[in-house]
Amino acid sequence: MATTTKAAAPAKKNSGFQGMKAAWIILVICACLGYGVWYFIMGDPDNFIGGDRTGHPANLLGTVYKGGFVVGLILTLLFTVICLGFERFFAIRTASGKMNLAKFTAQVKDAIRSQKFDEARALCDKMQGSVANVVMASINMYQTVEGDSTLKKAAKIAKIQQAHEEATQLEMPTLQMNMPMVATIVSLGTLTALFGTVLGMIGSFQALSAGGGADSMALSAGISEALVNTASGILTSWVATVVYNFFSNKIDKLTYALDEIGYTIAATYDSNHTEA
Repeated sequence: MATTTKAAAPAKKNSGFQGMKAAWIILVICACLGYGVWYFIMGDPDNFIGGDRTGHPANLLGTVYKGGFVVGLILTLLFTVICLGFERFFAIRTASGKMNLAKFTAQVKDAIRSQKFDEARALCDKMQGSVANVVMASINMYQTVEGDSTLKKAAKIAKIQQAHEEATQLEMPTLQMNMPMVATIVSLGTLTALFGTVLGMIGSFQALSAGGGADSMALSAGISEALVNTASGILTSWVATVVYNFFSNKIDKLTYALDEIGYTIAATYDSNHTEA
């Protein structure tokens, strides 16, 4: 049995980008960018025949501009989910650590089973990130309870598991930060597209009913508004779905690794101690 006279060291903190807590700032910036692109770039007079925004579009940008103010809202959502995708990429990369996750998990499990805690600590120091922090906290508690003669074996195992769970809960906010906003945009993209489509169809029916005949220009503008909003909203939801599922999968992998190592630490204590 390994000697455990060494005092438990505090778990290391993550170094690097931790994520952006004030995500509303991203939303505001993207709103300015989205409406700026819609009005100044898509609404540039050169994109319309005769240089008149109220006239017929001369190219695709002008056609998209005809989708109305809803286009700016959809662009806001699209730019927001792209920015949050980059934000989550760097935050989760920091939380994942500097070593390959599968390799770290295998090596630290072997070290723990052999009760080579110095080796496990060295791996955590090299790895860093959320997984390393949780492992370090669990090892600290392992060594703390091993030197406590006032607790029974079951109570010691429970304390190790509790330390692991508490450390995991401290790390989860970093992993899941801003994911609810991405999940919301998945639905909002489709709903906003539907809203824009309805507005476009209302414009089309108004054109049909005006003066008892069809104003072809107004009719085509209404149909264009409906289709542009439908297409851009679907694109936004598609991007948001891909971003959400991609990072959810990465978070799940980290969570599974934490659970696997936590079970190994508790099982190692159980198998190496026979007291009641």
